[in-house]
Amino acid sequence: MAEVAQNDGGEKKKGAQKKMTIRVDFTPMVDMNMLLITFFMLCTTMIKSQTLQIVLPSNEKVNKEQQNQAKESEAITLILDTEYNDNNKPKVDGETGKTIHNIYWYQGIADTTFTKPDFIQKEQFVGDARENGVKVQQGIRKILRKQNEAVMANYEEYKTKWKNREITKEQFDSLAKKNAADSTLSRPVVIIKPGPNTTYEGLINALDEMNINQISRYSIQLPTHTDTLLIQALEKKTGETIIRPTIRKSSNPS
Repeated sequence: MAEVAQNDGGEKKKGAQKKMTIRVDFTPMVDMNMLLITFFMLCTTMIKSQTLQIVLPSNEKVNKEQQNQAKESEAITLILDTEYNDNNKPKVDGETGKTIHNIYWYQGIADTTFTKPDFIQKEQFVGDARENGVKVQQGIRKILRKQNEAVMANYEEYKTKWKNREITKEQFDSLAKKNAADSTLSRPVVIIKPGPNTTYEGLINALDEMNINQISRYSIQLPTHTDTLLIQALEKKTGETIIRPTIRKSSNPS
């Protein structure tokens, strides 16, 4: 509250203006500010941490016969690799400004005879494109989407219903989770194998593709000797140097 004190001390000249001292008590205002701060702290939603959300591998049990069937018809192996420049730094695409990550992939059981043409192929992480206003998948995403076509068809249907407000976000998340783990649908089993020169970004890109394509059955393993032989066969066919000395560790100065 404000107090006004009139100073009557001393002799006054005739017609002189009276002097008054004004004192403002800020204590109530400070109390009010503290109450407002407390109110906003209790009622405000704090910013949630931005973390990578991925579809975790499923825990479903399969017998030996089902495992063999999955290897033959549904298994896809992705061998990850990152290109480097002469300075042992990850090579960057001049147009997109992104690091160049290559994926050498094959479907089914590895061809140990090395006689099948185009058994192992090369792809990259490429985002969606637009053709006549329609979204089109490219690169490894197109291949994974085709292998998980049944699951993605249901997923897009649920997504459309959510956008049209026919279902809530909670219902959409629940339906998408059940759909990704539906054992009645044809789904791929993806084996991700980071090569010795792969950066962490390459591995994160692969996990991101699992999430985008709603693939719940995948694992991360090291490349085998058979994988090395397959890439060597691809080197002979294309004349491209794929297997290089391990340079990823030396690319980061100590």
